[in-house]
Amino acid sequence: MTQTGTVRQESRHAALGLTDEQAVAMYEKMMLARRYDERGQLLQRAGKINFHISGITQEPSQVAMTFAMDLERDWFLPYYRDYGLVLSVGMTVKELMLSIFAKAEDPNSAGRQMPGHFGCKRLRIVTGSSPVTTQVPHAVGFALAAKMRGEPSVAIVSFGEGSSNQGDFHEGCNFAGVQKLPVIFICQNNQYAISVPFSKQSAGRIADRALGYGFPGYRVDGNDPLEVYRVVKEARERAVAGEGPTLIEIMTYRVTAHSTSDNDLAYRTKEEVDLHKAKDAIPAFRSYLTELGLWSDEKEEELAKFHRAMIDEATEYAEKAPFQAPEDSFRYVFAEDEGEAR
Repeated sequence: MTQTGTVRQESRHAALGLTDEQAVAMYEKMMLARRYDERGQLLQRAGKINFHISGITQEPSQVAMTFAMDLERDWFLPYYRDYGLVLSVGMTVKELMLSIFAKAEDPNSAGRQMPGHFGCKRLRIVTGSSPVTTQVPHAVGFALAAKMRGEPSVAIVSFGEGSSNQGDFHEGCNFAGVQKLPVIFICQNNQYAISVPFSKQSAGRIADRALGYGFPGYRVDGNDPLEVYRVVKEARERAVAGEGPTLIEIMTYRVTAHSTSDNDLAYRTKEEVDLHKAKDAIPAFRSYLTELGLWSDEKEEELAKFHRAMIDEATEYAEKAPFQAPEDSFRYVFAEDEGEAR
Protein backbone atom coordinates (compact mmCIF):
# COMPACT_ATOMS: atom_id res chain seq x y z
CA MET A 1 0.00 0.00 0.00
CA THR A 2 1.15 3.55 -0.66
CA GLN A 3 0.80 6.32 1.89
CA THR A 4 -2.45 7.41 0.25
CA GLY A 5 -3.91 3.96 0.78
CA THR A 6 -4.13 3.01 -2.89
CA VAL A 7 -2.65 -0.21 -4.16
CA ARG A 8 0.63 0.40 -5.93
CA GLN A 9 1.03 -1.14 -9.36
CA GLU A 10 3.65 -3.87 -9.53
CA SER A 11 7.08 -2.32 -9.81
CA ARG A 12 9.64 -3.28 -12.42
CA HIS A 13 11.81 -5.03 -9.88
CA ALA A 14 8.90 -6.99 -8.42
CA ALA A 15 7.94 -8.15 -11.90
CA LEU A 16 11.46 -9.57 -12.19
CA GLY A 17 11.21 -11.42 -8.89
CA LEU A 18 13.15 -8.93 -6.77
CA THR A 19 11.77 -7.89 -3.39
CA ASP A 20 11.72 -4.28 -2.24
CA GLU A 21 14.52 -5.13 0.18
CA GLN A 22 16.65 -6.55 -2.63
CA ALA A 23 16.08 -3.48 -4.81
CA VAL A 24 17.19 -1.22 -1.96
CA ALA A 25 20.17 -3.47 -1.24
CA MET A 26 21.21 -3.16 -4.88
CA TYR A 27 21.23 0.61 -4.59
CA GLU A 28 23.23 0.49 -1.36
CA LYS A 29 25.88 -1.71 -3.01
CA MET A 30 26.07 0.63 -6.00
CA MET A 31 26.71 3.55 -3.67
CA LEU A 32 29.26 1.63 -1.61
CA ALA A 33 31.20 0.73 -4.75
CA ARG A 34 31.06 4.36 -5.89
CA ARG A 35 32.28 5.76 -2.57
CA TYR A 36 35.07 3.20 -2.31
CA ASP A 37 36.17 3.99 -5.86
CA GLU A 38 36.19 7.72 -5.17
CA ARG A 39 38.26 7.19 -2.02
CA GLY A 40 40.74 5.06 -3.94
CA GLN A 41 41.32 7.88 -6.41
CA LEU A 42 41.81 10.40 -3.60
CA LEU A 43 44.30 8.14 -1.83
CA GLN A 44 46.38 7.79 -4.98
CA ARG A 45 46.38 11.52 -5.67
CA ALA A 46 47.41 12.11 -2.05
CA GLY A 47 50.37 9.78 -2.46
CA LYS A 48 49.02 7.25 0.05
CA ILE A 49 48.84 4.42 -2.50
CA ASN A 50 50.64 3.87 -5.78
CA PHE A 51 47.84 2.94 -8.15
CA HIS A 52 44.07 2.85 -8.58
CA ILE A 53 41.87 1.74 -11.46
CA SER A 54 38.31 3.04 -11.53
CA GLY A 55 34.96 1.60 -12.52
CA ILE A 56 32.77 4.66 -11.93
CA THR A 57 29.41 4.50 -13.81
CA GLN A 58 29.83 0.74 -14.31
CA GLU A 59 28.71 -0.12 -10.77
CA PRO A 60 24.92 -0.40 -11.45
CA SER A 61 25.31 -3.13 -14.05
CA GLN A 62 28.00 -4.90 -11.98
CA VAL A 63 25.73 -5.02 -8.95
CA ALA A 64 22.70 -6.05 -11.01
CA MET A 65 24.40 -8.98 -12.68
CA THR A 66 25.70 -10.23 -9.33
CA PHE A 67 22.23 -10.13 -7.77
CA ALA A 68 21.07 -12.43 -10.57
CA MET A 69 23.53 -15.14 -9.49
CA ASP A 70 23.57 -17.76 -6.72
CA LEU A 71 26.22 -16.66 -4.21
CA GLU A 72 26.35 -20.10 -2.61
CA ARG A 73 26.90 -22.13 -5.78
CA ASP A 74 28.21 -20.00 -8.62
CA TRP A 75 31.78 -19.03 -9.52
CA PHE A 76 32.83 -15.42 -10.10
CA LEU A 77 35.68 -14.35 -12.37
CA PRO A 78 35.68 -10.54 -12.34
CA TYR A 79 37.87 -8.08 -14.16
CA TYR A 80 39.79 -5.21 -12.63
CA ARG A 81 36.96 -2.64 -12.49
CA ASP A 82 34.44 -4.96 -10.84
CA TYR A 83 34.13 -3.32 -7.41
CA GLY A 84 30.34 -3.50 -7.63
CA LEU A 85 30.55 -7.23 -8.32
CA VAL A 86 33.00 -8.23 -5.59
CA LEU A 87 31.30 -6.08 -2.95
CA SER A 88 27.95 -7.63 -3.88
CA VAL A 89 29.43 -11.12 -3.64
CA GLY A 90 30.64 -10.34 -0.13
CA MET A 91 34.10 -8.77 -0.10
CA THR A 92 34.45 -5.98 2.43
CA VAL A 93 35.76 -2.46 1.99
CA LYS A 94 38.48 -3.29 4.52
CA GLU A 95 39.65 -6.19 2.33
CA LEU A 96 39.74 -3.96 -0.74
CA MET A 97 41.65 -1.30 1.17
CA LEU A 98 44.21 -3.87 2.31
CA SER A 99 44.69 -4.68 -1.35
CA ILE A 100 45.31 -1.15 -2.61
CA PHE A 101 47.67 -0.51 0.33
CA ALA A 102 49.42 -3.82 -0.56
CA LYS A 103 49.35 -5.15 2.98
CA ALA A 104 49.96 -8.69 4.23
CA GLU A 105 46.32 -9.22 5.23
CA ASP A 106 45.11 -8.58 1.68
CA PRO A 107 42.98 -11.68 0.90
CA ASN A 108 43.48 -11.30 -2.83
CA SER A 109 47.23 -11.80 -2.94
CA ALA A 110 48.78 -10.81 0.41
CA GLY A 111 49.70 -7.48 -1.16
CA ARG A 112 51.55 -9.02 -4.10
CA GLN A 113 49.21 -8.17 -6.97
CA MET A 114 48.14 -4.83 -8.40
CA PRO A 115 44.81 -3.50 -7.08
CA GLY A 116 41.78 -4.88 -8.89
CA HIS A 117 43.19 -8.39 -9.27
CA PHE A 118 40.58 -10.09 -7.15
CA GLY A 119 40.60 -13.52 -5.60
CA CYS A 120 38.76 -14.83 -2.55
CA LYS A 121 38.35 -18.54 -1.90
CA ARG A 122 35.57 -18.22 0.67
CA LEU A 123 33.44 -16.21 -1.79
CA ARG A 124 34.18 -18.35 -4.87
CA ILE A 125 35.95 -15.44 -6.56
CA VAL A 126 38.60 -16.98 -8.78
CA THR A 127 42.03 -15.35 -8.75
CA GLY A 128 42.60 -12.96 -11.64
CA SER A 129 45.82 -12.17 -13.46
CA SER A 130 47.28 -9.15 -15.25
CA PRO A 131 47.11 -10.45 -18.86
CA VAL A 132 43.63 -9.41 -19.99
CA THR A 133 40.94 -12.02 -20.69
CA THR A 134 42.85 -14.95 -19.24
CA GLN A 135 39.87 -15.26 -16.89
CA VAL A 136 37.65 -16.34 -19.81
CA PRO A 137 39.19 -19.79 -20.38
CA HIS A 138 39.45 -20.16 -16.61
CA ALA A 139 35.70 -19.59 -16.31
CA VAL A 140 35.11 -22.16 -19.03
CA GLY A 141 37.19 -24.62 -17.02
CA PHE A 142 35.11 -24.06 -13.90
CA ALA A 143 31.94 -24.52 -15.96
CA LEU A 144 33.30 -27.77 -17.42
CA ALA A 145 34.08 -29.05 -13.92
CA ALA A 146 30.55 -28.19 -12.78
CA LYS A 147 29.05 -30.06 -15.71
CA MET A 148 31.25 -33.11 -15.16
CA ARG A 149 30.33 -33.21 -11.48
CA GLY A 150 26.64 -32.63 -12.11
CA GLU A 151 26.65 -29.51 -9.95
CA PRO A 152 23.97 -26.83 -10.50
CA SER A 153 26.55 -24.03 -10.55
CA VAL A 154 27.34 -21.41 -13.17
CA ALA A 155 30.55 -19.51 -13.87
CA ILE A 156 30.16 -15.82 -14.68
CA VAL A 157 33.10 -13.95 -16.15
CA SER A 158 33.45 -10.29 -17.09
CA PHE A 159 35.95 -8.44 -19.26
CA GLY A 160 36.30 -5.26 -21.28
CA GLU A 161 35.49 -4.89 -24.96
CA GLY A 162 39.15 -4.35 -25.85
CA SER A 163 40.16 -7.71 -24.45
CA SER A 164 37.32 -9.44 -26.32
CA ASN A 165 39.61 -9.28 -29.35
CA GLN A 166 42.17 -11.51 -27.66
CA GLY A 167 42.53 -15.18 -28.50
CA ASP A 168 41.54 -16.28 -24.99
CA PHE A 169 38.04 -14.89 -25.56
CA HIS A 170 37.50 -16.74 -28.84
CA GLU A 171 38.96 -20.03 -27.63
CA GLY A 172 36.91 -19.91 -24.44
CA CYS A 173 33.67 -19.13 -26.25
CA ASN A 174 34.25 -21.78 -28.88
CA PHE A 175 34.96 -24.54 -26.35
CA ALA A 176 32.00 -23.50 -24.16
CA GLY A 177 29.70 -23.53 -27.17
CA VAL A 178 30.78 -26.97 -28.33
CA GLN A 179 30.44 -28.44 -24.84
CA LYS A 180 27.27 -26.47 -23.93
CA LEU A 181 28.82 -25.35 -20.67
CA PRO A 182 27.11 -23.37 -17.87
CA VAL A 183 29.01 -20.11 -18.26
CA ILE A 184 27.94 -16.50 -18.77
CA PHE A 185 30.31 -14.22 -20.67
CA ILE A 186 29.87 -10.54 -19.71
CA CYS A 187 31.53 -7.95 -21.91
CA GLN A 188 31.49 -4.57 -20.18
CA ASN A 189 31.79 -2.37 -23.25
CA ASN A 190 32.89 0.98 -21.81
CA GLN A 191 33.87 2.31 -25.24
CA TYR A 192 37.64 2.57 -24.70
CA ALA A 193 40.46 0.03 -24.59
CA ILE A 194 42.78 2.38 -22.72
CA SER A 195 43.06 5.06 -25.45
CA VAL A 196 41.55 3.15 -28.37
CA PRO A 197 37.84 3.91 -29.04
CA PHE A 198 35.49 1.05 -29.82
CA SER A 199 35.09 2.24 -33.41
CA LYS A 200 38.74 1.33 -34.00
CA GLN A 201 38.54 -1.99 -32.17
CA SER A 202 35.65 -3.74 -33.86
CA ALA A 203 33.49 -3.33 -36.96
CA GLY A 204 30.51 -5.09 -35.39
CA ARG A 205 28.63 -5.74 -32.19
CA ILE A 206 30.41 -8.03 -29.76
CA ALA A 207 27.11 -9.67 -28.81
CA ASP A 208 26.67 -10.81 -32.42
CA ARG A 209 29.79 -12.95 -32.18
CA ALA A 210 27.83 -15.46 -30.12
CA LEU A 211 26.10 -16.70 -33.26
CA GLY A 212 29.37 -18.10 -34.55
CA TYR A 213 29.85 -20.07 -31.34
CA GLY A 214 26.36 -21.53 -31.32
CA PHE A 215 24.77 -19.76 -28.38
CA PRO A 216 22.71 -16.58 -27.75
CA GLY A 217 24.21 -13.12 -27.55
CA TYR A 218 22.50 -9.99 -26.19
CA ARG A 219 23.35 -6.32 -26.00
CA VAL A 220 21.90 -4.49 -22.99
CA ASP A 221 21.95 -0.89 -21.73
CA GLY A 222 24.26 -0.70 -18.71
CA ASN A 223 22.36 2.37 -17.48
CA ASP A 224 19.33 0.15 -16.87
CA PRO A 225 20.35 -2.18 -14.03
CA LEU A 226 16.99 -3.92 -13.89
CA GLU A 227 17.28 -4.89 -17.54
CA VAL A 228 20.81 -6.14 -16.88
CA TYR A 229 19.42 -8.20 -14.01
CA ARG A 230 16.70 -9.68 -16.23
CA VAL A 231 19.05 -10.71 -19.01
CA VAL A 232 21.65 -12.22 -16.67
CA LYS A 233 18.96 -14.03 -14.66
CA GLU A 234 17.61 -15.62 -17.83
CA ALA A 235 21.13 -16.55 -18.91
CA ARG A 236 21.69 -18.29 -15.60
CA GLU A 237 18.42 -20.19 -15.91
CA ARG A 238 19.47 -21.37 -19.37
CA ALA A 239 22.85 -22.48 -18.08
CA VAL A 240 21.42 -24.45 -15.14
CA ALA A 241 18.91 -26.08 -17.48
CA GLY A 242 21.78 -27.42 -19.57
CA GLU A 243 21.20 -25.08 -22.51
CA GLY A 244 24.76 -23.78 -22.53
CA PRO A 245 26.48 -20.37 -22.48
CA THR A 246 25.29 -16.83 -23.10
CA LEU A 247 27.28 -13.79 -24.23
CA ILE A 248 26.03 -10.46 -22.87
CA GLU A 249 27.43 -7.14 -24.04
CA ILE A 250 26.70 -4.41 -21.49
CA MET A 251 26.89 -0.98 -23.07
CA THR A 252 28.43 1.46 -20.60
CA TYR A 253 31.05 4.20 -20.55
CA ARG A 254 34.28 4.82 -18.65
CA VAL A 255 34.06 8.41 -17.37
CA THR A 256 37.37 8.21 -15.52
CA ALA A 257 40.83 7.75 -16.96
CA HIS A 258 41.85 4.17 -17.71
CA SER A 259 43.84 4.26 -14.48
CA THR A 260 45.58 6.84 -12.33
CA SER A 261 48.54 6.49 -14.70
CA ASP A 262 46.50 7.64 -17.71
CA ASN A 263 45.71 11.08 -19.13
CA ASP A 264 42.38 10.41 -20.84
CA LEU A 265 42.01 13.94 -22.22
CA ALA A 266 44.86 13.13 -24.58
CA TYR A 267 42.45 11.00 -26.63
CA ARG A 268 38.95 12.32 -25.86
CA THR A 269 37.26 15.57 -24.91
CA LYS A 270 35.89 16.77 -21.61
CA GLU A 271 32.58 17.45 -23.36
CA GLU A 272 32.29 13.79 -24.35
CA VAL A 273 32.96 12.66 -20.81
CA ASP A 274 30.50 15.16 -19.32
CA LEU A 275 27.81 13.94 -21.71
CA HIS A 276 28.10 10.43 -20.32
CA LYS A 277 28.42 11.57 -16.72
CA ALA A 278 24.96 13.05 -17.13
CA LYS A 279 23.66 9.54 -17.92
CA ASP A 280 24.91 8.11 -14.63
CA ALA A 281 22.49 5.32 -13.66
CA ILE A 282 22.87 5.68 -9.89
CA PRO A 283 20.82 8.91 -9.55
CA ALA A 284 18.22 7.43 -11.91
CA PHE A 285 17.92 4.28 -9.78
CA ARG A 286 17.68 6.39 -6.64
CA SER A 287 14.82 8.35 -8.23
CA TYR A 288 13.11 5.09 -9.17
CA LEU A 289 13.23 3.86 -5.57
CA THR A 290 12.11 7.26 -4.26
CA GLU A 291 9.07 7.32 -6.54
CA LEU A 292 8.06 3.93 -5.14
CA GLY A 293 8.39 5.18 -1.57
CA LEU A 294 11.35 2.93 -0.87
CA TRP A 295 13.94 5.70 -0.51
CA SER A 296 14.15 9.25 0.80
CA ASP A 297 16.57 12.10 1.40
CA GLU A 298 16.78 11.06 5.04
CA LYS A 299 17.78 7.51 4.11
CA GLU A 300 20.29 8.89 1.63
CA GLU A 301 21.90 10.99 4.34
CA GLU A 302 22.03 8.03 6.73
CA LEU A 303 23.59 5.82 4.06
CA ALA A 304 26.21 8.45 3.23
CA LYS A 305 27.22 8.71 6.91
CA PHE A 306 27.33 4.93 7.27
CA HIS A 307 29.51 4.50 4.18
CA ARG A 308 31.79 7.36 5.18
CA ALA A 309 32.40 5.81 8.60
CA MET A 310 32.98 2.37 7.08
CA ILE A 311 35.43 3.65 4.48
CA ASP A 312 37.25 5.88 6.99
CA GLU A 313 37.70 2.94 9.35
CA ALA A 314 38.86 0.65 6.55
CA THR A 315 41.31 3.26 5.26
CA GLU A 316 42.84 3.85 8.68
CA TYR A 317 43.10 0.12 9.36
CA ALA A 318 44.72 -0.69 6.02
CA GLU A 319 47.16 2.21 6.20
CA LYS A 320 48.42 1.04 9.61
CA ALA A 321 48.42 -2.69 8.79
CA PRO A 322 51.85 -4.30 8.32
CA PHE A 323 53.38 -5.21 4.99
CA GLN A 324 54.27 -8.81 4.34
CA ALA A 325 57.45 -9.86 6.16
CA PRO A 326 60.48 -10.45 3.92
CA GLU A 327 60.82 -14.00 5.22
CA ASP A 328 57.34 -14.75 3.82
CA SER A 329 58.37 -13.87 0.26
CA PHE A 330 58.11 -17.47 -0.92
CA ARG A 331 54.74 -18.17 0.67
CA TYR A 332 51.98 -19.03 -1.83
CA VAL A 333 54.69 -19.81 -4.38
CA PHE A 334 55.94 -23.21 -3.24
CA ALA A 335 54.14 -26.01 -1.43
CA GLU A 336 54.36 -25.85 2.35
CA ASP A 337 54.87 -28.57 4.91
CA GLU A 338 53.82 -27.87 8.52
CA GLY A 339 53.96 -24.15 7.91
CA GLU A 340 57.41 -24.11 6.35
CA ALA A 341 57.98 -23.08 2.72
CA ARG A 342 59.93 -25.65 0.72
